[in-house]
Amino acid sequence: MSSALLAIDVGNTHAVVGVYEGDRLVRHWRMLSDPGRTSDEYGVLLWNLYRASDLPIPKKSAIIVCSVVPPMTTIVEDLCRDYFHAEPLVVGPGVKTGMPILYDNPKEVGADRIVNAVAAYERYRRGCIVVDFGTATTFDCVSAKGEYLGGVITPGLGISLDALVTRTAKLPRVELVRPPKVVGKNTVHAIQAGIVYGYVSLVDGLVARIREEIGADARVIATGGFAHLLAPESTTIEAVDEFLTLEGLRLIHRRNQ
Repeated sequence: MSSALLAIDVGNTHAVVGVYEGDRLVRHWRMLSDPGRTSDEYGVLLWNLYRASDLPIPKKSAIIVCSVVPPMTTIVEDLCRDYFHAEPLVVGPGVKTGMPILYDNPKEVGADRIVNAVAAYERYRRGCIVVDFGTATTFDCVSAKGEYLGGVITPGLGISLDALVTRTAKLPRVELVRPPKVVGKNTVHAIQAGIVYGYVSLVDGLVARIREEIGADARVIATGGFAHLLAPESTTIEAVDEFLTLEGLRLIHRRNQ
């Protein structure tokens, strides 16, 4: 692999790294986002992941970065320069996305949300809604003309469960899995039902309201760590793409060449 594209998506909880050869995602890794780590630690970690995957360290890399954690952005930029000898393209103001952003202040929109919207519109070429189940659960809306319209932000499943456990005296921490029934017969199943089916209802309800505003034919695509848990129970989610953000980064990198 003489040349490749390294796409790095830094979220609040995890960072996802993808290696593209042309349009093909050949390898991906997920690691914790920890601003307490140094660029050297992440650089060595990435090099070891390359070696463990039997991928040669590319002699020439193009790198694109999307980050919602400012301290991590600096760390990632340093490791790109020191370990891959490349100046990364960081998604932000001045980077061509090919998508008009109809937000009161476009600088307020998380880079990952724009990247997801770009990838979703490229897939459907019509109005669409991206539901990203990350640390926060976000809904990002794109018009039929390919304009970023705005969206909705809610606490994520993990945050909600943390709040429930830490703010109550007797409720236990439970595994986030689908319970056998909506009506729980024990405390564990009752909590699981509240989180899983409660969030499914939240998603379907918000999607219905969003469609009323932007068009009933808007397609719905889900991504993020909990997408595979909730999508099968949803009546509105039509597709799940684990690598939607990486694909959006690839598209944006191509548009800036």
